[in-house]
Amino acid sequence: MADEKDNNDVQRSPFLEEKAFKSRTVLVFGTINDKLAADVSKRLIALAAESKDPITMLVSSPGGHVESGDVIHDMIKFIDVPVNMVGTGWVGSAAVSVFLSVPKERRVCLPNTRFLIHQPSGGCGGQATDIAIQAREIVKVRERISALIARESGQTLERVTNDIDRDYWMSAEEALEYGLISRTIIKQSDIA
Repeated sequence: MADEKDNNDVQRSPFLEEKAFKSRTVLVFGTINDKLAADVSKRLIALAAESKDPITMLVSSPGGHVESGDVIHDMIKFIDVPVNMVGTGWVGSAAVSVFLSVPKERRVCLPNTRFLIHQPSGGCGGQATDIAIQAREIVKVRERISALIARESGQTLERVTNDIDRDYWMSAEEALEYGLISRTIIKQSDIA
């Protein structure tokens, strides 16, 4: 809950908001939830309406709600503007789905970035039939995530399925070898 509160209640500086908009930069920081997904979607739509120039998205997130990550992933594909994805800090769980929404040549990270892929988790409760439904849905999401990572990294589905069975951490160098990123960059001018 603390992370969600951080995303929802951050005091925003109008000056910094304007500068971020003018620089065509979108931040995905902290836990991914519905509020963050809505905010990022609005920014993407506004930036796409403003210009066809590329947008830079900086991602540092432990992940969060799978479907909220899906919203951001789909919105990036929906807009008619190229997006450059830059990993920083850590890119984990649902944030990996966001990160993989752009072509590999547009996926980069800073040197100290760490990546975490794993299967979805959920807290099942209620009647036995409801628990069975939730378990089936978690398996479907796991299969979808495995397929996405395999397709976008070039790894086999079998390898990805095995790798996400437990937490699978990667450094920037390991993410490059795995196929999650095209290269590591040091400065903003390296994006172009």
